[in-house]
Amino acid sequence: MNMKKMSMIVFAAILAISVFMPAKASADAVTGDVVVTLGANLTAAQKQSILNEMGVDPDSAQIITVNNSEEHKYLDNYLSSAQIGTRALSSSKITIGKSGSGLTASTHNITYVSKDMYINALATAGVKDADVYVTAPFPVSGTAALTGLIKAYEAKTGEVIPEAKKQVANEEVVTTAELANQDGVGKQKAADLVTAIKDNLAKNKPQSRADVEQAVRDSANQVNVKLSDADIQKLVDLFDKMRTLHIDWGQVGSQMQQLKDKVNQLANSGETKGFLAKVFQAIGDFFSSIFNAIASLFQ
Repeated sequence: MNMKKMSMIVFAAILAISVFMPAKASADAVTGDVVVTLGANLTAAQKQSILNEMGVDPDSAQIITVNNSEEHKYLDNYLSSAQIGTRALSSSKITIGKSGSGLTASTHNITYVSKDMYINALATAGVKDADVYVTAPFPVSGTAALTGLIKAYEAKTGEVIPEAKKQVANEEVVTTAELANQDGVGKQKAADLVTAIKDNLAKNKPQSRADVEQAVRDSANQVNVKLSDADIQKLVDLFDKMRTLHIDWGQVGSQMQQLKDKVNQLANSGETKGFLAKVFQAIGDFFSSIFNAIASLFQ
């Protein structure tokens, strides 16, 4: 075979590989890049006010609009139409962080979803190494903001997040927020519980629904949250769905390291308090036995 034929065969092979291999999204995102999402139903004055609040120059920043139909697309399965509403108002800013920095979040005028809930859900979706800010012109629930955050991340990085992961991330936000409304729970404990569950799943690598349920129950004990049977099954349904999607729990955990550290500190604090309580109880029992012994001598 002469060199000319050999060259043609090699070229044909390279061409075939380039055609049939899946295209990888290109991205030029670098540390510090910013993308803003604005609700489509904001007035011009509200948009400018939010941009000022974020410290963003509209002439130099990438700005994406999120409409109400997009919000319904990801929330209709978990919230009523009345709860979602007819206007897209919540807005967000996502700033790309350096590799390995994880996720951080802050909010303003968001009443239903906490910053820890956003971090948890974004990590589930596969968002990595970013600082997010969620705001609105007046108090709103914030359930729809996740749609904008994911859309902004995809636009800036070129990564395409699978629809199934977007859906389960939105379901997670709603489930956690509803759990926070239960008596004796609250936003912080609800977010801590979800963090603890993910940490347990990463450590124990569940193979079945029963494994997931054990992780939910163990995590509830870890963060001292009392759950009804209905709440337990709702959480098991959610995290078993994630298990079937083959969520990378190691990656999820690395993106929410701050949340994990906080939960572990709470657990260690609880263990320390329990240990000290036992010590003080033992000391009390010791002196009580001495007192009883002395009292018996006088009897």
